[in-house]
Amino acid sequence: MAILDKFSELLKNEEKEGIKVRAHHVAITTEGVIPWAENNKKSLDDAYKKCNLIIRNTIRSQIKLKIPILTIYVLPSDMKNLEHFSMKVDSLIELFNELAESEFIQQNHIKISTFGKWYDLPGRVVEPIKKLLDVTKDYDGFFVNFCINYNGQDEIVDACKILAMQAKTEKIGLDAINRDNIKSNIYASDFLPPDLIIKNGLKQKSVGLLLWDSKNSSLYFTKKLWPDFGKDDFEKAVSDFEKQKL
Repeated sequence: MAILDKFSELLKNEEKEGIKVRAHHVAITTEGVIPWAENNKKSLDDAYKKCNLIIRNTIRSQIKLKIPILTIYVLPSDMKNLEHFSMKVDSLIELFNELAESEFIQQNHIKISTFGKWYDLPGRVVEPIKKLLDVTKDYDGFFVNFCINYNGQDEIVDACKILAMQAKTEKIGLDAINRDNIKSNIYASDFLPPDLIIKNGLKQKSVGLLLWDSKNSSLYFTKKLWPDFGKDDFEKAVSDFEKQKL
C-alpha cells in the first residue's frame, strides 16, 4: 500500500470512530542557532550539538503524541553560501549517523525520508543520508521527513518541469498539468499536507516550508530559538492547534 493511501485509510477510519481533531502531520523549522550561540557565549559546534538533541527529542515527542508524520526543516538551500555551512554539514552527518544506529528509531519503526536536493551536497553527508534512508526504508510505523538543501519554490518548479517534460514527449496532454498531478510530483507527494507548521525564531514570516501543500495549514509562531525549543514547546503547539480546531 502506498504511503498516501495508508493515510487516506487512516482518515476514513478516524471519521468512522468520531475522531474529529488530530494532528496527522506537523512541520517545523529549526532557526536561531547563531543568535543562540552568541547570546549564550557558546561555540557553533556546541550550538549544533544542542540542535541535534532538540531534533531527537522532537521525534520522541512525535511518537509520544502519536503524530504519524513529522517534517523538520534542517537545511535551506541558500545556506550553502554561508561561512558556517561546513560546520552545519558536519553536524548533520553526526545526526544522521546517530539516527541510523538508534534503537528508538528501530523500535518505533520510523521511516526517514528527505525533501530537497540533498544529493547535490558534499559526498561526506550524502553517504550518511543514503545509509539512513536504506536502514529505515521498510518501516511504516511513523514517518520523519528532513528538508535538506530545500527550497519550497524549487519543489513546485521541479514538479512542473517533470510534467512539462512528459507533455513535451507526449506522454501526457497539457490538460494533465493540473493540481493533482503537481501534488503527485512534488517532493512530499507521498504525504498528507501538514495540519500544523511551527515557525520558530525571531522573525514571524513564512520560509516557504512545504509551500504547495500548506494552503490550509495552521501556523504557530514562537520566538524560541531552536536550541531552546523543548518538548513542552512542541507539545503546547500541537495542543493549541487541536483545541482551536474543536
